[in-house]
Amino acid sequence: QVQLVESGGGLVQPGGSLRLSCVASGRILRINDMRWFRQGPGKEREWVATITSGGIVAYSDSVKGRFTISSDNAKNIMYLQMNSLKPEDSAVYHCNANVNYPGGRQAYWGQGTQVTVSS
Repeated sequence: QVQLVESGGGLVQPGGSLRLSCVASGRILRINDMRWFRQGPGKEREWVATITSGGIVAYSDSVKGRFTISSDNAKNIMYLQMNSLKPEDSAVYHCNANVNYPGGRQAYWGQGTQVTVSS
């Protein structure tokens, strides 16, 4: 079994910054790629950013230039540095990982961390 746990959310003023973390643990042979998604109130879940095991990154247009995804492969941790936050960035942020474990491969989700951008 594999667990993903997010942290780092909170309340921040517009223009502020937050750094989210996602720690993967359990019977992990390899993490192929990791992603951040978010779901705002009354909205569908939205893809935010991806990082592959080789370090290739991609961002949604809504966060490009403001957010930075990174990872520490040795520790199975993914980060999302969020700068110049806007009220529309308010959402529950979830991490997702595509993991090889003994006997198979599966995508896992974390429970999420709340980010609120408000003055």
